[in-house]
Amino acid sequence: MSKKPTLLILAAGMGSRYGGLKQIEPIGPNGETILEYSIFDAIRAGFGKVVFVIRDSFAEEFKTRFESKLSDKIAIEYVYQELDKLPEGYTLPEGREKPWGTGHAILMAKDVINEPFAAINADDFYGQEAFQVAADFLTSQVAEDNYSMVGYQLKNTLSEFGTVSRGICKVDADNKLVEITERHQIARTGDQITFADDNGNTVPVDDDTPASMNFWGFHPSLFQYIESQFKAFLDEKMHLPKSEFYIPSIVFELIQSGKVKTEVLRASSPWFGVTYPEDKAYVVEQVQQLTQQGAYPEKLW
Repeated sequence: MSKKPTLLILAAGMGSRYGGLKQIEPIGPNGETILEYSIFDAIRAGFGKVVFVIRDSFAEEFKTRFESKLSDKIAIEYVYQELDKLPEGYTLPEGREKPWGTGHAILMAKDVINEPFAAINADDFYGQEAFQVAADFLTSQVAEDNYSMVGYQLKNTLSEFGTVSRGICKVDADNKLVEITERHQIARTGDQITFADDNGNTVPVDDDTPASMNFWGFHPSLFQYIESQFKAFLDEKMHLPKSEFYIPSIVFELIQSGKVKTEVLRASSPWFGVTYPEDKAYVVEQVQQLTQQGAYPEKLW
């Protein structure tokens, strides 16, 4: 496909562990946010449009911050993830406060995306090469039955200030994703990385294990799959107040059913994110180093 791909940025989460709207925390030399670096990298990789998934409650603040910077650089659209945006015939359960998850967030964009697209988190720094390999895939290899995911070495995705959750991946000899399992309480203890299993047991895992950081490459055919799976999810788990509809689970089900294959793309560019408030100083330092090395201009826009 020759049409420029779209970048879908999931920015509706409020960052409960971080304690605020971390999507607009300044981390660059001139107050740039992590998502601005993602957009900068996407533009130079060849993406043609950015779609933000946000919430009505902070839409005005969000648009005020970014419209003037980006409107003449790339096409922008907004979609809104709200709890009551459910398929016809479904009603929001009383007392539900938790968002429905990343799968629901992506579904919100079905009416504005008709081309191949990448989906990312707003608060993760993925690096220039990640956007380039994603763009190359989306312009030449993506198909209704062929998706992609950028994989990172698990050892490069940890925080020094607390445990993290990651999608741990199994990859076959053809570099296709075989399985992705959400693991929690991942941390390094001494020379060993471990996670806690469903029974609370500590399980070791290899440093170089591929981890998903929610950087996906999709054909727009994904939306029809999400719609049907979301209804099945609601039928089964709608009554559970903390249930979430995750995009890795959606992709895994499509892989298991033989509907799609998902190529694991590798990028050597650094990943870092702000999970805890203490992570910010590290991110600021890393961005400053990349700027000094010439990877980014002193002022992005």
